[in-house]
Amino acid sequence: MSYKFESDVIKALEEMLKTKTDYNVIIQIGKEHNFKEFHVHSNILRFRSEYFNEILSAENIEKKDGKYIVKKQNITPQAFDTILKYLYTGHINFDNKTGTELLDIMIASDELKLKQLTKITEEFIIENYQQFLQNDPVGILQIVYYNKSLVNLQEFCLETICSDPKVLFDSNKFINLPAPLLEIILNRDDLDLAEIKVWESLIKWGLAQERTLDQDVTKWNQDNFSQFQRILYKFIPLIRFCEISSEDYINKVKPYKKILSKELRDDILKFHMLPGYASIFKISPRCPKYQFDSVIIDRSDCFVFFANWINKKGEYDNFETIPYKFNLLYRASRDGNTAEAFHEKCDNKGATIVIVKINGTEQIIGGYNPFDWDSSRYCNYKHTTDSFMFLFTDRKNIKSAKAGYSSGHASIGCYQNNGPIFGHYLYYSSSTWLVSGDHSGNYPDINIPITLFKNTNFNDYEVFQVMKKSY
Repeated sequence: MSYKFESDVIKALEEMLKTKTDYNVIIQIGKEHNFKEFHVHSNILRFRSEYFNEILSAENIEKKDGKYIVKKQNITPQAFDTILKYLYTGHINFDNKTGTELLDIMIASDELKLKQLTKITEEFIIENYQQFLQNDPVGILQIVYYNKSLVNLQEFCLETICSDPKVLFDSNKFINLPAPLLEIILNRDDLDLAEIKVWESLIKWGLAQERTLDQDVTKWNQDNFSQFQRILYKFIPLIRFCEISSEDYINKVKPYKKILSKELRDDILKFHMLPGYASIFKISPRCPKYQFDSVIIDRSDCFVFFANWINKKGEYDNFETIPYKFNLLYRASRDGNTAEAFHEKCDNKGATIVIVKINGTEQIIGGYNPFDWDSSRYCNYKHTTDSFMFLFTDRKNIKSAKAGYSSGHASIGCYQNNGPIFGHYLYYSSSTWLVSGDHSGNYPDINIPITLFKNTNFNDYEVFQVMKKSY
């Protein structure tokens, strides 16, 4: 018989680190005002880190009073403190760490050749990217961009910002974005932002770089225009002016026309005045990577969740890899908020996803119907275990998602005078959505708060046809 006492060993090693008993290595981390000295043990470091094994084995390593001296100025004491606890105990705790702190840990782990810790930290950052980018998009981008070991994370962050540009462009820190990073983002074809918004953001950024300029452009003299042109000269060629409407050009671009070259102004004028004119400035329109026609959902990863729930395997991790297309069939605010309008647009179209936005909240609910919707008088309930209902308590936070599959009994209701019906739980009737506390074995309880949703006012609802992609 054998016994295991891992927890006792871990506690002993943790105490060994804390008390510094018999330490023989002094590691000096950081510099100036962010400096700390750590007293640790060579045997632990050698066996846990390839990097420290090489350093401590070097013949020319510095020693003082019989102790090894290691200096690392490019690592923060906060990051190294976390890494040391990992080296001694195998435990890592990311709670209450900011995005920049996690990136510091990842960069330091990579330098210290701690592959497992580097991978775990990167995965945690990616999983929680929305929170970190929203809190400090500029700081995160700067760290990621200027560190060569974070190439994969750099592209991930840029793709994320391009697919959800409000994270950066609506941030009050946007004006602090370094010029090289702004140039990279404006140069991307997949930036999913209306071109006039790109222009307005560029103007806002430019004005913030030179505080002496009056915010009112009508008060500028020629020197002011020349000064502003010098600030923005790199970025003007990146604006897709042909994607800006005539009205927006007159109202929002023309006041700054003196920072545009005469050739560019003439080209824009011809584009708007001459039908079929081809711009001499060969710059393609932006083409967002992830495109779906929804006013309720603005995140591609929500559709990734739908795809994983549909195939029940959970094998897709990004929008690009899912095998389905989601085509908008019906939107209540656009097509008419009636059962008749729903059936006219959605009947006999195959599998569909229904998405409902609850008024005054960020919550969305809905369900998947693998069958046709049908308003014939002979149709009522259809039975399947492939249909499901879902809930996002916060549509901007994918971690708030829940889904529950039908038991196979009375899964989908098809009635002429009603819209979508999922069991006895969620149904559309008399131009409103209702949620019942009666599951009746149809669907599991996914914790939709009945008091909030019962007979509730909904903001809008959409129905998407789910079709297999043809490769």
